Amino acid sequence: MQRWKLTVEYDGRPFVGWQRQNNGPSVQQSLEEAVQRLSGEVVRVHGSGRTDAGVHALGQVCHFDLEKPFTGLKLRDALNFHLKPAPIAVLEVEAVTEDFHARLTSTGRAYVYRIVNRRAPLALESGRAWHVTRPLNAEAMHEAAQVLVGQHDFSSFRAALCQAKSPVKTLDRLAVERQGEEIRVHAAARSFLHHQVRNMVGTLELVGAGKWTVDDVRRALDARDRAKAGPTCPPDGLYFMAARY
Repeated sequence: MQRWKLTVEYDGRPFVGWQRQNNGPSVQQSLEEAVQRLSGEVVRVHGSGRTDAGVHALGQVCHFDLEKPFTGLKLRDALNFHLKPAPIAVLEVEAVTEDFHARLTSTGRAYVYRIVNRRAPLALESGRAWHVTRPLNAEAMHEAAQVLVGQHDFSSFRAALCQAKSPVKTLDRLAVERQGEEIRVHAAARSFLHHQVRNMVGTLELVGAGKWTVDDVRRALDARDRAKAGPTCPPDGLYFMAARY
């Protein structure tokens, strides 16, 4: 039995999310079915993080155990063949020891949220970025983001259905930068609450639009009340970038 670590990218739009569910196709299900088609084995694919419906990934990490012998390159190519036409690509395959676990041994995760800030509609980026037409001040958003960096009770940025045992998380990085029409929000932490990144970005957008101040963000954080923070931004612009081990 060999444990395999995969690095995967995918377009999240056709899926109900990473996790296998009864209400539609998932990334996990697609990978498990591809493995079964190429090997005849029924496996469970474990991901480093659960992305929601419509959320994308450029560096999702997952693992599974396989009895049938493969080389890494042949396994990668066979998986990509059997994943067609799903918008999922296995980028890297690595043989690892049995003590590796994509979720449990991860020491950090990184996300990027993309905002296209312009009046004109999105022709090529529709579904791949949040289209915000009102002008945003990325520098003000970055300044406000620093209020959220560090260890805090993030109840104000936590989804109602979040299953985490504690709302306390340590946010290692939250940085906002503008590149032309695009604003990118970079977030890194050991782990995140459900919808935490999308709720933080929704709050920072209010700052960028001049509706909120840095102090408003601080008060929202201190309130520990979801109703006191900004809205949940759409999944379109969220990308799982990497998992650290």
